[in-house]
Amino acid sequence: AQLVESGGGSVEIGGSLRLSCAVTGDHFNRYCMAWFRQSPGKKREGVASIDENGDPSYANSVKGRFTISQGTAANNTVYLQIDSLKPEDTATYYCALDPWYDYCSASRRAFGYWGQGTQVTVSS
Repeated sequence: AQLVESGGGSVEIGGSLRLSCAVTGDHFNRYCMAWFRQSPGKKREGVASIDENGDPSYANSVKGRFTISQGTAANNTVYLQIDSLKPEDTATYYCALDPWYDYCSASRRAFGYWGQGTQVTVSS
């Protein structure tokens, strides 16, 4: 499977973005998909996850501002809506997929498939 992120860009503080992660090459009936972010000099941070049933979970640091969702089975895409953007949201955002998961959470690290990332820059 290949994961391709899109939707990043430069936005002002308080703005919104919707990131997309398109999965191609394989179709999974069971999966955990997650969004991570990493900024220079910092560890990669899991921010949100969603499983095949559409059950989301979020890191405490982004609750209330980030929303993860999935498209139809036909378009095989997961989204991350980011509202009220802050400078500390500046990072490269990656999506990941794990079809062999035991529990679905972005606190996990063992995802089998990763995208190349999309840059989000928040400035005043």
